[in-house]
Amino acid sequence: MSNIRFKALELAMTRPRRQMEIFPDKVSDYFGELTFSREVMRDYMSQEAYHSVVRAAETGERISRSVADQVASAMKAWALSKKATHFTHWFHPLTGATAEKHDAFIQPSGDGKAIEMFNANELIQQEPDASSFPSGGIRNTFEARGYTAWDPTSPAFILDRTLCIPTIFVSYTA
Repeated sequence: MSNIRFKALELAMTRPRRQMEIFPDKVSDYFGELTFSREVMRDYMSQEAYHSVVRAAETGERISRSVADQVASAMKAWALSKKATHFTHWFHPLTGATAEKHDAFIQPSGDGKAIEMFNANELIQQEPDASSFPSGGIRNTFEARGYTAWDPTSPAFILDRTLCIPTIFVSYTA
């Protein structure tokens, strides 16, 4: 039995050291760095777009299509700078857990390569049940159970290299 322990110890000693990410001593030094906060919005969006999103969050004012395009472009640029590869409409169904459908930022460009894409259509609304996937999903598009819609009152954030866009789920049938 002790021979097995010595072999395990010997094996452990021959393995290369793993690099561990060391966080600063103060949590406040990195708290919120993966959140698309108002401060980040100011850095990535025009002043007009920033104020429009703030008004939408505070008063419920509608966001124009051109502003939504700017927000999508800003979110994509910020998320890619943080090494995100995917985005998802993230919501809380009444199950006590979260739900989401992941999509990649990249789209085939037709020449054997891919380009990063993310626009207002993908930001504003999605179908979480995959009814309109090319594979057909689990039901016909006209039978979709609902859709998710972007909630500008909650900031987007990155979790596991995925841009999580807080949304609400709207059901067609309750």
